[in-house]
Amino acid sequence: MRTQLSLSDAARGGPSAFHPASSANFGDPIYSTYSHHSNGPRVNTNTVLTSALRKQYPDLHLTITYTYSSDLLGFAAAGHAIATPSSTSDEPLSDEETASSSSTDLPSDLKWRHYVAPLKRDSLSPSHLVDSIKFGRFAYRWSSHNYILYTVVGTHTEYDEDVTYLLSSSDQANDSLLLAAGSFVNELHDQIWVFDQGYWQKSHKLWESVQNSIWDDVILDTAMKNSIMGEVNKFFGSEERYKKLKVPWKRGIIYYGPPGNGKTISIKATMNTLSHRSPTAIPSLYVRSLASYRGPEYAISSIFAQARKQAPCLLVFEDLDSVVTDAVRSYFLNEVDGLESNDGILMIGSTNHLERLDKGIRNRPSRFDRKYLFPVPGLEEREAYCHFWRRKLGLEDGENEGKGEGEVEFPMVLCKAIAGITGGFSFAYIQEAFVASLLAIAEVGDDGDGGEGERDMVGGLDPIYEWDGRWGEVYVEGVGRLVRDEDKDLEQYVLWREMKKQVKILRDELDAGKGE
Repeated sequence: MRTQLSLSDAARGGPSAFHPASSANFGDPIYSTYSHHSNGPRVNTNTVLTSALRKQYPDLHLTITYTYSSDLLGFAAAGHAIATPSSTSDEPLSDEETASSSSTDLPSDLKWRHYVAPLKRDSLSPSHLVDSIKFGRFAYRWSSHNYILYTVVGTHTEYDEDVTYLLSSSDQANDSLLLAAGSFVNELHDQIWVFDQGYWQKSHKLWESVQNSIWDDVILDTAMKNSIMGEVNKFFGSEERYKKLKVPWKRGIIYYGPPGNGKTISIKATMNTLSHRSPTAIPSLYVRSLASYRGPEYAISSIFAQARKQAPCLLVFEDLDSVVTDAVRSYFLNEVDGLESNDGILMIGSTNHLERLDKGIRNRPSRFDRKYLFPVPGLEEREAYCHFWRRKLGLEDGENEGKGEGEVEFPMVLCKAIAGITGGFSFAYIQEAFVASLLAIAEVGDDGDGGEGERDMVGGLDPIYEWDGRWGEVYVEGVGRLVRDEDKDLEQYVLWREMKKQVKILRDELDAGKGE
């Protein structure tokens, strides 16, 4: 339980070790040194400030670290410590320090303030201001210990570096804090590791997206879905079995097939399931691209180094054929084959074009051992997807009638009818038909165009369909009767009328694409 603590004595001049001895001139002596150093020739900020800090606080122990490795301010912001900006204007400067500065009226920090616009123009979240600290001093409190913390952006090589200077009563206190904060920084907190632009970063946005993807909403052949879920669960629960069999504990799976048929949502559902795995969550690492300022070979090395560090973990390469080009194929295969141990790493790669993958990737055992085809959905899957849309609109599967959200009538009989006219469509195309139809309904309402003119158009939707003159019965060649509704004309439903229009448009697009 976090206890509210007062500002440490370090900032208010309590214990003598935390309060520098000095003369009658006032200001922060460390800032004075930093200011003088930044305005004249110098070699290394670290050397200059280390000397100044040891002189200013001779009885305290100094530890220097890169800010990103422990992120002590982020650790405090998460509630694990207390960091308070510390003004030292009441601390006197020595005569030498006064002489080195142009004024005795020196600030205790240096920061830039930036405007940050809302993520979306129409977002409810307001714009705000953030501070970028170039020089900051903080009174820091953690686990009953008091610290002085300086965070400084200084010149150490040809680049500016963000460095933290930590002072306390003992090296052990410094090390304990750095270990605790470092462990926190290295962990995921409702985040997913994403490799992009040459480095790893944590993405809360992707994590949020993944939380909306569950296996119940993934529409696949039941046997295939069970096989995929079982494959993943069995791998992460079989470490001891792999060891007993003297085989490397690693696995690779490829999802392939035409776009829009469930590969991505299956990956996201897998990520979601693993993030809630008991007793220990399994981290997911997502590779967006190999683009890197140090080249794709460096990117591949960084990717597998992080995966080995995070193992057991899920490592995802989406659009594998685009990520692993001929130029990096050999380097990638060397990493996969494990010149270093890849124990605990489950790789999933997806591709719309299996034939474009090098044979050494798609056919070689012990690299990607299993392949799952995600085909264009059949009649049963298309109907299930229509039921999924009924649920999205707020209608339960047991409700045959009624209006969903937005007052759209969507009886269950429409699921079979819509499935019947979308043969050859991917899930993505069916989704587009639903979205376009609902948008059209929202724009024109239930009194939009309709009537007999629409029926003439639908006869050419798909050559495999036969139409007997009334939409109460739809036949599919080789399948038989799908919809039989003697009492109701489906034309009364605006959703059905709009879906027919959109399906015709999309089918024309598909046919045009086949001719190119």
